[in-house]
Amino acid sequence: MVLNRVARRTITLLVGLAEVSTILWQERHLLELLQFKLEVQQLLLANGRGRWLNLAGDEVERVLDELRHVELARAVEVDGVARELGLSPNPSLAELALSAADPWGGIFDQHRAALLGLSEEIRALSSVNRDLLVRGEEAIRLMAGSLDDPASEHYLADGTKTSSRPVNPFLVDQVL
Repeated sequence: MVLNRVARRTITLLVGLAEVSTILWQERHLLELLQFKLEVQQLLLANGRGRWLNLAGDEVERVLDELRHVELARAVEVDGVARELGLSPNPSLAELALSAADPWGGIFDQHRAALLGLSEEIRALSSVNRDLLVRGEEAIRLMAGSLDDPASEHYLADGTKTSSRPVNPFLVDQVL
């Protein structure tokens, strides 16, 4: 009877550890997908392909929503494993790695290193994208301001500058 209880706890713990690892793989996959989506967004921004920015932003949001669901599933599963290992609720992945027997400690350390690396790369991509968006908005604002200001300098077809020629707003539409 005691052996059965110990065996059940061991099996429950092993199944829980395996499930946490599976969820961490899902999370890593989603972070890589997010990284890809942010790189696509960056290419669009850098090349002035504003037509697709809303779609790219929607795709980023979809991946973020999926990540929230996976993170919730991970939190639930980690709490169950933490209980079995005698840890307090919501332990960090490092704490879990220290408390889990081999090979799980090493597996969780590898997951942790990969997640930290992906998070840093995503943070850097997000920062560059944010800067590109701000610069793009500023360029649009400046262009719109020059269209509204007939006294601003403009270039003629021969390349000379003039400040007296008003801008034809239909010219922008024709060029674009």
